[in-house]
Parts: sequence; structure tokens; C-alpha cells
Amino acid sequence: MDWRDDGIVLSTRKLGENSVRLSVLTRDYGRHAGLVRGATSKSMRGTLEPGNEIRVGWSARLAEHLGQFRCELTGAHAADLLLHAGPLMAMSSACAMLDATLPEREAHPDLYRGTVALISALKSEQWLPAYIRWEVGLLEELGYGLALDRCAATNETENLAFVSPKSGRAVGEASGQAYRDRMLPLPAFLASGRASQSRKEMSLLEQLRDGLKLTGFFIHRDIFEAKGIKPVAARDRLVSHVWRTDIGAEK
Repeated sequence: MDWRDDGIVLSTRKLGENSVRLSVLTRDYGRHAGLVRGATSKSMRGTLEPGNEIRVGWSARLAEHLGQFRCELTGAHAADLLLHAGPLMAMSSACAMLDATLPEREAHPDLYRGTVALISALKSEQWLPAYIRWEVGLLEELGYGLALDRCAATNETENLAFVSPKSGRAVGEASGQAYRDRMLPLPAFLASGRASQSRKEMSLLEQLRDGLKLTGFFIHRDIFEAKGIKPVAARDRLVSHVWRTDIGAEK
């Protein structure tokens, strides 16, 4: 019961005076927990912040035990984003979402790579589109993928404007007009096919807010409500930030 892997810190919970229970997303072993002794020491300061990349070693006498982690910092991303409220909130939201929704000890290598890519993208002007695309990928990884490449009614790849809340499939502008009040808007930057002109003409801020509405609808219905998971407060804080801020391409 001994392995080493690369991981992303998701959360910590204090245990005793100097130890924490660490939750980490690893490349080969999925979301995994373990005890870290001496976590409050000077040498560990700043290492176990959500979003940081670490090299971890896990060992236990039996597989079902909590086990212990040995940690080495390889990427101090939390410190890089301290002065950038929006990207820092997005990183906190991603870590909290993974911690709340992923089954423990089940490998998700594509999601791990996607999360590493997201953390890098959070340092760019396109941090929020990258985060929303990451949520689309999370839905797919958990079995609730959205089909945004062609119209569910006509099979055409042009003029996509809506998403059906029932099926999660894109709908063309003409086909969806009669039901537009019951449809979710499809932001142009998320359409795998060609978005309608009306969607392309929307401001970036409108598209970003529509993107968060779209992913949020399926996350809340298919994951939180269906699985009895409490909504993730870090995501709610990110959404509130986007709604009260003229966020545009905030860094």
C-alpha cells in the first residue's frame, strides 16, 4: 500500500494540533485522501493551498485505511492568483467542485489533465471562458455530457442558439423559437457547431453569464439534486462575482 503520483490540492481539514486530512486529485489514483503530519510547520507553509500542484506519496498498512501523505510542492498556483479575485475564485470553485462530486479513489486522467490546463489558463485573459469549458468537461466526465455540435431537431450544425434542458442537446434558432422561454441560451463560444448570428453579436459578458447559467442548470439538477450533494459555496461565490462585476476579460 505505497504509491507516488502528481496531484492537485483540493481541500484540507484540520486533525489534531499539527495534522490535516488532505484531499487531492491525483493523475492515476483519482480523488484521494490522506493524513499529512506536520502540516502547520514552516517548511509546509503555503504548500497545501487548493489549486497547488504537489508530488505526493501515499502509504497505509491496508488499502481501506486513510493512510499518510508525504507532499512536495511543484506548482504554487494559489500564490500566483492572490491579487486576482475572479481567477482565484474560479480555482477555488474548481477544487471544491472536484472534492464534492468525484467518487473517491477512481481515476479520471482526462479530468486531471483538463484541470491542470485550467489552472494554467486562469493566469490568462480568457480565464472565465476556460473555467466554463472546464465545467462542461466535468459534466461529461460524470456522465452528463452536453451535445452542442448540432440541432437536436434538424441535425444541422448551423445557427445554433439554444440548449434543451431535457436532453442537454443544442437546438437551432429557427427550431427553438416557439419554445425559447423554456430553452437555455447557448453562448457562441460554447457551440461546437456554428452559433447563430444573434448569439455571436451578444457581448462577452452576456455570453459568460449565459455559460454559467447553462452549466449551472445541469450541475444543480443532475449532480447536486440527483445525488443529494449540497451546492458548492465556492461556485456560488464565483457566480455572484460575475453577476456584480463588469468582468469582461478580468485578469
